[in-house]
Amino acid sequence: MKGSRPEQAILSRDTDMSKTDETRAVIEGMVDGLNDHRIDDIGAFFAESFRWMGNQGCGSKTGLQEFQDNWQRPFQAAFSDKVCVDEARLFMGEWAAAFGRQEATHSGDFMGVAATGKRIEIRYMDFWKVEQGRITDNWVMVDFPHVLDQLGRDVFQGEGWEAFDRGEKTPPRPAS
Repeated sequence: MKGSRPEQAILSRDTDMSKTDETRAVIEGMVDGLNDHRIDDIGAFFAESFRWMGNQGCGSKTGLQEFQDNWQRPFQAAFSDKVCVDEARLFMGEWAAAFGRQEATHSGDFMGVAATGKRIEIRYMDFWKVEQGRITDNWVMVDFPHVLDQLGRDVFQGEGWEAFDRGEKTPPRPAS
């Protein structure tokens, strides 16, 4: 990169490291709540005005009610017997991050795909900010293309870069 570089990690640079244990307790309790399929009382872990910022296909939710109505309820309608498994968690002051998978049964309509009854894996990454004992921000990446692939729909219509990994296509190179 030539010239000046953009400032990095602006949001987390001044985090209060004394809050790490409190953040850990909130996140661990919230994940247990999600595994118990709690919706109506999940606000015990989230601020009323929290922001949930998902990748394309997931949408962005402003506030607890939108999160419950536009994420939790449709997600649980599409996937039952859901278990969340964080494979790694990181805690730093008011910040936490995790990645992992949910294992679930496709039991309802999901993005136009009728229930298949298949047991699938839903990969995700989460980044949270916890303030005053509640999650105030949640950046989320849920691998919906992988979910849809397991349900028989290739959203990349054969153009996914997995073809490079399988040696089926030659990856292009940048001009020097």
